[in-house]
Amino acid sequence: MLTTNQTFQGTIASISSSVLFSMMFLFGLFMQPLTGTQVASWRVLMMLLSLVLLVSVSKQWQHVFDYLKTLKTAKDWLIFILPTPILGGQIWLFMWAPVNGYGLDVTLGYFLLPLVMIVLGRFFYREPMSLLQGAAALLAAFGIGHDILQYGSVSWVTLFVCLGYPPYYLLRRMIAVPPITGLLSDLTLLTPVVLLMLYTSGGFSV
Repeated sequence: MLTTNQTFQGTIASISSSVLFSMMFLFGLFMQPLTGTQVASWRVLMMLLSLVLLVSVSKQWQHVFDYLKTLKTAKDWLIFILPTPILGGQIWLFMWAPVNGYGLDVTLGYFLLPLVMIVLGRFFYREPMSLLQGAAALLAAFGIGHDILQYGSVSWVTLFVCLGYPPYYLLRRMIAVPPITGLLSDLTLLTPVVLLMLYTSGGFSV
């Protein structure tokens, strides 16, 4: 019964996140005359505020600090910080692309991303796949291949999405960074950058 309930909750969470994700994709269009870069900057600030509230309400600050204490060497800290520019670039592209006519390219990148992650998991980490999982991946590859043929090309935007995220996850996995801790760190480190971008571009006054 518990497993069934968890499966139902997971399904609802997955569908809800997909709907919210698609709405956020259009957010840049709704926020004009803000540019895509300005919208991305505001998104970082609002994400950080929301995450700080979430961590505070759920009383998870101790977990964040406990993990940070495990980073003992300069190499650990480097691996911990390196993914931040990758996420910053992805956030920027996600809000910039629809405003600048690259919406379909970003969408194609997100269709390709799961397949890239499957390849990495299978050949980089030697993770096993069942026959059913293999068949599903093969069907998805055929479907996306058809989309690429219909679209006619693969742009730098598509490649940036599907090839940009895997290094982020690989680096996070190398030192087992908890998701909330990693995201909180990324957003905190990105905040000075986006504040400067908003200030220099007039994003506070639009």
